[in-house]
Amino acid sequence: MENAIIELKFSLNTFYFLISGVLVMWMAAGFAMLEAGLVRSKNTTEILTKNITLYAIACTMFLLVGYNIMYVGNTEGGIVPSFGALIGEASADADHALESDFFFQVVFVATAMSIVSGAVAERMKLWAFLAFTVVLTGFIYPIEGFWTWGGGFLSKLGFVDFAGSAIVHGAGAAAALAGVLLLGARKGKYGKNGEIYPIPGSNMPLATLGTFILWMGWFGFNGGSQLFLADKANAVAVSQILLNTNAAAATGAIAALLVCKALWGKADLTMVLNGALAGLVVITAEPASPTPLLACLLGALGGSLVVFSIVFLDKAKIDDPVGAISVHGTCGMLGVMLVPLSNGDATFVNQFIGLVCILGFVFIVSYLVWALLKNTMGIRVGEEEEINGMDQHDCGIDAYPEFVSVRGNS
Repeated sequence: MENAIIELKFSLNTFYFLISGVLVMWMAAGFAMLEAGLVRSKNTTEILTKNITLYAIACTMFLLVGYNIMYVGNTEGGIVPSFGALIGEASADADHALESDFFFQVVFVATAMSIVSGAVAERMKLWAFLAFTVVLTGFIYPIEGFWTWGGGFLSKLGFVDFAGSAIVHGAGAAAALAGVLLLGARKGKYGKNGEIYPIPGSNMPLATLGTFILWMGWFGFNGGSQLFLADKANAVAVSQILLNTNAAAATGAIAALLVCKALWGKADLTMVLNGALAGLVVITAEPASPTPLLACLLGALGGSLVVFSIVFLDKAKIDDPVGAISVHGTCGMLGVMLVPLSNGDATFVNQFIGLVCILGFVFIVSYLVWALLKNTMGIRVGEEEEINGMDQHDCGIDAYPEFVSVRGNS
């Protein structure tokens, strides 16, 4: 009877890992739709190509080396992880299948890289982007992930990041910021005298669909990070996590809407979409311990902050077509620093140290990799290719050929 119960728990935990991983994998579609909607029509096919290809590369690199670096054979409390191949072997007393854990973890890696694709959209060379994807997903992300989730020095310090506000979202934003600084802004985005010219996205229905998909996938992102389901305590914890995750996203969207109304008298859909995502990023650092009311407050703080962050970066001439750096970076930092409000095991000092280590490491190494790519193969397309669109330059296929044909004949 006892063995049967153990096997049942093993099966339930494994199934929960797999279903959560499927939900997070669905976020790849969310990022693709969101980014396709927020770029111009002439760059749609290229951004979709980036999204499906980065997912494929992330899965391959994490399988070959990344998972081993992050989780297998590492010294507890270490800074430099071991470097090996593949995912190792399950322990005899494991309470879920090792393969299910790998599947759940690998989709997180793809999420981090998806953040980068939106921020550098509409002017980065496809092959330079894919080359960077290999490095981030195979080495940069696994190393900083090991520091907390793999039992490294930040874990020993007491740094808390439940589902990855810094480890996943902040890291993706730091890598994106490094690339954007070297890449420069899109043509026509900023004037010589400090003018800022809006470049509207091509498809708001797609962007909205993408946000809803991400919202849905986040239930696997945060809920799956509880890691277990097959007993009463964990089932209750997962339920609380999903409740808080949903609440934070909702108040994030509402707060962004109200801020936009107060600032400009308009309901800016792109800001509302990013407000919902900001609320999700903030709650990701600790979705288990807040009360529902606190979760609402945290989401509202994120939804408010993201509007001001996007405006600030625009004034600083840091061109981020989808607001990824603000959503995942600025709000990721906010989420991590607010963890001690509900989690007594976390301290503001340790949270700050963790942020500095993770974001600093990812930004510096990413900047060096981007710089190497810039000085070898180049990272930015030529002016003519940028004007004509990335679809024709990189892919040879228009996302909306009928529209292009009509436009060309007018």
